[in-house]
Amino acid sequence: MPEELIGTWSLAEGNNEDFNKYLEALGVGFVIRKAILALKPDVTICINGDTWCIKTVSTFKTKELSFKLNTEFEEATADGRNVKTIVTLEDGVLKQKQMVDGKENLMTRGVKDGRMITTLSYGEVKCVRIFDRK
Repeated sequence: MPEELIGTWSLAEGNNEDFNKYLEALGVGFVIRKAILALKPDVTICINGDTWCIKTVSTFKTKELSFKLNTEFEEATADGRNVKTIVTLEDGVLKQKQMVDGKENLMTRGVKDGRMITTLSYGEVKCVRIFDRK
């Protein structure tokens, strides 16, 4: 259910080696990757009517994404690329799909055992980051 996702979450666990491979596959430069890997972001998810908001806050950058489910929109990624994005809600899991250089970049967010599990996959590269409710 979407209610489980609503709230503020703090990064608790994440395999930096896998996350680095994911960022590298996306084409994120070395210096920015190293900065991102050092962060422990907070993610706030909220719904206002039919508009969702995902706000990611770190000491490096704050990124806010507002969208309506099932509606494609243009997104500026944290590293400055513009991509087409669509977010769906399937079985209580938010699925954020982007097309990057002809490949699908998929980010899923779902709650399991009180923790938000975020899975990032691009091509054959995949990583999991786990967030605890703040």
